[in-house]
Amino acid sequence: MRMKRRDFLKLSAAGAAGLTLVSVGAHGWAAQNRSGATQRLVVVFLRGAVDGLNVVVPYGDAAYYEMRPTIAIARPGTEGGALGLDGHFGLHPALSPLMPMWKEHSLAFIHASGSPDETRSHFDAQDYMESGTPGIKSTVDGWMNRLLAELPGPRRSTDAVNFGPVMPRILSGKIDVASVASGRAAGKPMVLDRPVVEAAFDSMYAGTDNLSRAYREGQTARKQIMTDLKQEMMAADNGAPSPAGFPDDTARLADLIRKDANVELAFFGLGGWDTHVNQGSAKGQLANHLTQLAEGLAALRTGLGDSWRDTVVIVMSEFGRTAHENGNGGTDHGHGNVMWVMGGPIAGGKVYGRWPGLDEEELHEGRDLAVTTDFRSTIAAILVDHMGLGAASIARVFPDAPLDGTNVKGLASA
Repeated sequence: MRMKRRDFLKLSAAGAAGLTLVSVGAHGWAAQNRSGATQRLVVVFLRGAVDGLNVVVPYGDAAYYEMRPTIAIARPGTEGGALGLDGHFGLHPALSPLMPMWKEHSLAFIHASGSPDETRSHFDAQDYMESGTPGIKSTVDGWMNRLLAELPGPRRSTDAVNFGPVMPRILSGKIDVASVASGRAAGKPMVLDRPVVEAAFDSMYAGTDNLSRAYREGQTARKQIMTDLKQEMMAADNGAPSPAGFPDDTARLADLIRKDANVELAFFGLGGWDTHVNQGSAKGQLANHLTQLAEGLAALRTGLGDSWRDTVVIVMSEFGRTAHENGNGGTDHGHGNVMWVMGGPIAGGKVYGRWPGLDEEELHEGRDLAVTTDFRSTIAAILVDHMGLGAASIARVFPDAPLDGTNVKGLASA
């Protein structure tokens, strides 16, 4: 069926407001713990497939150094060496801002984790991870939107916030979600912020139909978020423009949460992790990206203050990279990777999962780190222990998933 021009204009208006608003759900209140505090989840998706073997370095596995003669991270205690974690694994030195969280046991990793689907396509792998249904292309919504539907009470369009210009697959679905621009664009006025234009659109979409309502709710939600952000941005900028980047966005999220404790879910998508050429070791392309990522996560930890105890952050990527470096000083598309989880509820200071090793006979298809923990099992464990979801709700968030929490038992039980 062909869309009418008026309907297209209304949908465009809702998108121009900086939000995607589809329909109002029937559920609501934020998930709460026994003290009444909101339980929240932040997901950071590293698009492009980050090299997990150089993020959480298996320096205790001799094969690691044989496979990566120029890009391996040196052992702890040497120049440019990994930051020791547990005697077998170490952290890339660019991630040193995260070590205080490791030491306070609010940071953990799940190694050899990922999707059971074997695709090496960025597009397909991201789609499967965001839909939560690996190998199935017909899923119409994202698992974070389905999660919103499982939280009780009437929903508000600002209960979930996406940082970025495009609504991601993971948040798409029936429940309303707010989207704000990231980096320098976050505080800039949009076309619909102009009084004359806004008045014209308000008049045009004053009806009672669903699309008119979506437009009005989009405007209201964006104004609420922009009001919260403006005060903090003006004080912090001190007359100078704020630099674009992840640390700025996480600081904005922390400010939003301080002003609106009912924010439950947030999502960040960060690109630049497809390191086929000149990946680098302790320094270089990957290290530069990791530095910004670590600074952003540390800024979120600091900015949240006491709210950190009620927050869990998941860092994930669509798949890992080859165990062997390639001829261009980089790594190619792989399979198994490492997930990061942090927050007050996390029983951290530990590398979870079952490490399969890097011996040739243990590699997936003879080239990649194997997946021994399904990414959905990790998320499900957090949703049960942190968000309080029951088995029926988990089954709706991750339909038909073969969940096995053995490798992540106790992950969110701090």
